[in-house]
Amino acid sequence: MPVTNIVTLGCRLNIAESETIRALVGDRAVAVVNSCAVTNEAVANTNRAIRRLRRLHPDAELVVTGCASNIDPEQYRSMPEVDRVVSNLTKLDPMHWAPDAVTAPRPIFASHSRAFVEVQNGCDHRCTFCAIPYGRGPSRSLPAGGVIEQVRQFVDSGHREIVLTGVDLTSYGHDLPGQPTLGQLVERILIHVPSLPRLRLSSLDGIEIDDRLFTLLTQEARVMPHVHLSLQAGDDLILKRMKRRHSRAQSVALVERLKAARPAIAIGADLIAGFPTEDDAAFANTLALLDDCDVVHPHIFSFSPRSGTPAARMPQVAPTVVKQRAARLREAAQRRRSAWLRSLVGTRQSILIERPGDRGHAENFAEVKLASEPFAASPGRVAPTLITAATETALTGNFA
Repeated sequence: MPVTNIVTLGCRLNIAESETIRALVGDRAVAVVNSCAVTNEAVANTNRAIRRLRRLHPDAELVVTGCASNIDPEQYRSMPEVDRVVSNLTKLDPMHWAPDAVTAPRPIFASHSRAFVEVQNGCDHRCTFCAIPYGRGPSRSLPAGGVIEQVRQFVDSGHREIVLTGVDLTSYGHDLPGQPTLGQLVERILIHVPSLPRLRLSSLDGIEIDDRLFTLLTQEARVMPHVHLSLQAGDDLILKRMKRRHSRAQSVALVERLKAARPAIAIGADLIAGFPTEDDAAFANTLALLDDCDVVHPHIFSFSPRSGTPAARMPQVAPTVVKQRAARLREAAQRRRSAWLRSLVGTRQSILIERPGDRGHAENFAEVKLASEPFAASPGRVAPTLITAATETALTGNFA
């Protein structure tokens, strides 16, 4: 019986890790839930995924791993649907999936046009709202040589875009000999894999973007013009209570510098609505940050108190208010995103074609649907595309 299913919840790092697990499991009758614990809703989604997989595949071994299971392993061991829990810290160890394997096989991302390469895991910071350090442990980096070899193999197998991912990506290298930086890693990848057309970075902590990385983000054509920032809030007091290391002014100044140096760069951001003690004025500052930081790729979260975190012990905002503020943030963010998409109409964009061959993403990560000449047989191709129209969520373009 072939592998049953792998359900991946949460971040791009989980996507990368799930592909390794898929390769390790091979053709065994195993169902895997790679869980997320970033919010209470993520945990609820994990639990629903477990129950659904068991109903769909009653005879498979059901294994749970990921952050949620690492934070509260006994909860998952006690679920009748679960056969086994694998620690998030050792989930890529072959012994948990293929006892006869010596090393983990390389993930192949066969169903993806882009490949995700994990270069860092864990986090040494303790933001007051975040449970992830409890699920992933301290920050640790992969040596550059192994990263470069992974990138080279993916490019050789036909992937035209590589995404570097991690829990705290900009902390890369502090634990390695010589303490290399993320910028140095990016430079080495570009030098040693000259056939790589597109390199994208996942979420960055703006306070750790040094001059070398800034130069690559703004002057290197093969580094995509898309920067996703972990902003979280736009009010200085709330940022302080979150134990973030940046101020509102620093975030705005960074975006202004990025846009001045590379006007086409698209800004994404994580923002939390309803953090404890957030009043109307503090929320207004976060709402205004959408404009002040030109956010067009928003990830909006409703605050949910994670057990054991300092923020869970702070005075909470009423749940109805949290919900209302999150809705206002999403509505404002969508208006900005729609206006940005409309501004791209009439431009020519380089699109990485994705399955089923009639859509893809531009270098600025705008989603594009092709109105003509779909490439059903050639996902992974990079196609120049003339943008002819914009909807509320995506662009429409013709191959040009």
